Amino acid sequence: MKYRYARNIFLTAVAVVLTLPQSLSAQIAAPSPPRLNANAYLLLDFASGRVLASKNADAPLDPASITKLMTAYAVFRAIRSGQINIDDEVLVSEKAWRTPGSRMFIEVGKRVPVEQLLPGMIVQSGNDASVALAEHVAGTEETFAEIMNQLAAELGMTSTRYLNSTGLPADGHLTSATDIAKLASALIEEFPDYYKWYSQKQYTYNGITQGNRNALLWRDETVDGMKTGYTESAGYCLVSSAERDGMRLIAVVLGTRSPAARANESQALLNYGFRFFESAKLWDAGEVLTNARVWKGASDSTGLVVREPVFVAVPRGALDSIETDVEVPANIVAPLSSAESIGTAHARLGIETLASVPVFSDADIPAAGLISSAWDELLLWFE
Repeated sequence: MKYRYARNIFLTAVAVVLTLPQSLSAQIAAPSPPRLNANAYLLLDFASGRVLASKNADAPLDPASITKLMTAYAVFRAIRSGQINIDDEVLVSEKAWRTPGSRMFIEVGKRVPVEQLLPGMIVQSGNDASVALAEHVAGTEETFAEIMNQLAAELGMTSTRYLNSTGLPADGHLTSATDIAKLASALIEEFPDYYKWYSQKQYTYNGITQGNRNALLWRDETVDGMKTGYTESAGYCLVSSAERDGMRLIAVVLGTRSPAARANESQALLNYGFRFFESAKLWDAGEVLTNARVWKGASDSTGLVVREPVFVAVPRGALDSIETDVEVPANIVAPLSSAESIGTAHARLGIETLASVPVFSDADIPAAGLISSAWDELLLWFE
């Protein structure tokens, strides 16, 4: 995503202006977000990574079964790496079978495929399935929790510490709305084929059918995930994601008073984002933003490109007022490597910076021959 590639690059630079629209619509602003009766919340535009609304988003809180988002992510990573296979038969331990709370009703000593345990954990929120998967990946749940924490650090989840795979209460088992949004984004981005389970409304195992506790799946056809959670200490929690007209939002609501409240507050947050904001791709990967003069090179100019697609989210009606520019050194001297950043592209709306991403030469440019280099040296001296 765009926000992963934003860098602070300090250069002696000149601004090459791409667009400078002058419009009163630059003053367009969205109204204040709804006031939710929740301990913490956050609304994220998936494509751009922009936070559209938040409250206590960095506060470490008990996540309850929202924990299972990381459990699933860790299992998906293990499948992708070849550490385990989705058709592995998992031997159910007594510990997994005895795990209290919500369950998919697996039986001790039986073998259950990973492909059945995953919806048992995702749709039915089975704690028994979570422990069985953790033990299959890492041998013990404690070792699996170490893997969860390693992945959290990799994703930049700075307020998170996992102690188990289920979200059952444990002193020090904490995360934040910000961290949950990062995890949800990574899960959707990296594992779109597995994400389908989060929209599944019910799942039957061992003759027992259980419904997904995410009430928004029935209420709003644009909602396709993700996970509920509840403990007495955490309250009622919901991470939801929806896509409308090509715009995906992720809402994290933690610590409400009832199942109905978590659904209502999440719906209000999603509706706010879709009603008052729009998301758009600003630049494609490899798109030439502008051309720059190159000195002492086999070519006297180069196209400046971004490596990843760049998205922005702005108040509705403000897209035409985005201003963009590229900063590069005053004199770009060959040789140039297309692998090394030579400047920064910015997108701004009024005084707000929407994106700052590195730009690269669109090709390797070797140094020119002796005569051409000497001539450019002379021109540079006059510059």
